[in-house]
Amino acid sequence: MSSTARKIFIEELSILSLDILDDALTAHISDGRVVSIPLAWFARLATASEAELQNFEISPSGYGIHWPDLDEDISIKSFINP
Repeated sequence: MSSTARKIFIEELSILSLDILDDALTAHISDGRVVSIPLAWFARLATASEAELQNFEISPSGYGIHWPDLDEDISIKSFINP
């Protein structure tokens, strides 16, 4: 019996949920990964208030996250290095 690993394309992935910690964003990805990145990578997010950070929307496709109060958008590519 043999099994072959299949390459996963970024278009197949989506952000299911997002946790915001004091200094990091943690995304739960559709393939089971949980990936954290520092808030410091995004100047608007790093200086935002807690209320501004908590007011976000994950796009219907799960490809991106939008913070309307901050006019900030990041894509799944920020969490996954293809």
